Amino acid sequence: MVKVTFIEPGGARREVEVAPGGSLMEAAVLNGVNGIIAECGGNCACGTCRVFVEPDQAALPPAPVEPEESMLEFLDETAEKLRLSCQIEISDKIDGLVVSVSPVQR
Repeated sequence: MVKVTFIEPGGARREVEVAPGGSLMEAAVLNGVNGIIAECGGNCACGTCRVFVEPDQAALPPAPVEPEESMLEFLDETAEKLRLSCQIEISDKIDGLVVSVSPVQR
């Protein structure tokens, strides 16, 4: 199992354990994490699953590639460690990852 901690917009921490496979967004939705809307269902088309990767863990998930890079450029919220959770695959490589759910999901 892979452990991931989500910090919800209100500050509550939600630690979940999920099997490898699927995406961080799917893990959030399945575990009732507040703030992940996921309107497009993981197709990298809406930006409603935004999370911030903790700076000291930026190397855990692979770097974003297209089409995520383009979507991140399009969004009005800018931050160095902003990611779309639908594009982060659950694997042993991200075990222990801590992400903050963006308070802005539109």
